[in-house]
Amino acid sequence: MDMDTHLPSELGLPWHDDDVDVAAPNRVILFNDEEHTFDEVIGQIIRATGCSMTEAEAITFEVHHLGKALVFEGELGDCLKVSSVLEEIALHTQIEF
Repeated sequence: MDMDTHLPSELGLPWHDDDVDVAAPNRVILFNDEEHTFDEVIGQIIRATGCSMTEAEAITFEVHHLGKALVFEGELGDCLKVSSVLEEIALHTQIEF
């Protein structure tokens, strides 16, 4: 299917940026440290997010190699819960709004 894309102004429609209310999800970021083993971090990520072992391993390796990684995206209350579980073993997290 071939669809032409036009800006609203090209179609004679009003355009107001302030009419669009798209809320970006909140995000939990996990930072690397030298205190925890891979197994400890993997296990805590699984406890905090309910993700699979494979997903937790991928996040842990990203944290190790890049210094930080996105662990969770969602509502602020859910982010606070995930962050709290991660911090139970003194992992360092940050919630981005």
